[in-house]
Amino acid sequence: MNKDELVTSMANKSGLTKKDAEKALKSFVDTIQQTLSEGDKVQLVGFGSFEVRERAERKGRNPQTKEEITIAASKAPVFKAGKAFKEAIE
Repeated sequence: MNKDELVTSMANKSGLTKKDAEKALKSFVDTIQQTLSEGDKVQLVGFGSFEVRERAERKGRNPQTKEEITIAASKAPVFKAGKAFKEAIE
């Protein structure tokens, strides 16, 4: 499912217009991005949680030259599905 299909499905299920459903989706995504960038966590009971995890600096290899390189520390957004969500898709 791509974004357009998601917007269409949201509009059909909620009774909103496609334009309003797209605004709702955009504001949802923007809010999660802003919250994570501020270092906070987003928890949706029954669905899951979004958070930022820190990855430590580590060693790696360039697959072409086999040369050992250092991979810099970074932050990565992570989604963890909730129990009810996991059970719903089994």
